[in-house]
Amino acid sequence: MSLGDLAVSPGAWVAPAVEWLNVNLHPAFAAVTRAVEGLLGGMEAALLGPPAWGVIVAAGLLGWWLGGWRMAALAAGALGFCRGAGLWEASVETLALVVVAVALSVLIAFPLGVLAARRPRVEAGLRPVLDVMQTVPPWVYLIPAVMIFSLGPTPALIATVVYGIPPMLRLTTLAFRQVPREFLELGEASGAAPRTILWRIELPLARPTLAVGLNQCILLSLAMVVLAGLVGAGGLGAEVTRGLTRMEMGPGLRAGLAIVAIALLLDRLSRASLDGRRG
Repeated sequence: MSLGDLAVSPGAWVAPAVEWLNVNLHPAFAAVTRAVEGLLGGMEAALLGPPAWGVIVAAGLLGWWLGGWRMAALAAGALGFCRGAGLWEASVETLALVVVAVALSVLIAFPLGVLAARRPRVEAGLRPVLDVMQTVPPWVYLIPAVMIFSLGPTPALIATVVYGIPPMLRLTTLAFRQVPREFLELGEASGAAPRTILWRIELPLARPTLAVGLNQCILLSLAMVVLAGLVGAGGLGAEVTRGLTRMEMGPGLRAGLAIVAIALLLDRLSRASLDGRRG
């Protein structure tokens, strides 16, 4: 008997499992696909409906309100570059995908992180799962998503959410564990409810570390954009893929710079919103 005879192929049980899911849970998967496409489509329509310059001005005003004139210039400049590069529609598709993916990642990771900070057993159970999630190459996330949801934005969104959860969850746990115990005891001694302690004491003190977690979540989500273009998600990832397959450096580089512009836009706006101050 050779070593090859002892090898175990995951496909021997993964493929039948995926087939069973597709046969028995197809209505549920179809509902998820419709919900994702409707959500992304609605956001894209909201951004593509007005003139591009209107959206750019609105982004500049938001940047000014959050961080002053420098933030306004950055926000307007980032979207202005995407418009000037002729990638407005693709940039809006990518922006919608990343914003929705990051929002879902935070909605999942934040409560789990708070729970893990309060329950060491929960944190111990989540740790190996997060280790695997952060070790597995991002390509692997796309395989089961495509097998279940076919090509399109749905598998791209699901893979992006899965890829963005670990850093946000880990840093949320770290942020709440770093809150000095004396502040919590002071809140308890004053008779504050646990919810009040969470929002008035823990959250403000944990905010700097939470900002780092949100930054990592955004950057990792954008890292999935190019891969998402390979499964029919469209957007700037499709433009980069097109430039790669055609060996055209210009379009690929232009799309890559647009991704950088969106990354800077989302990172600075999210940091300013968490800082809660104007520059």
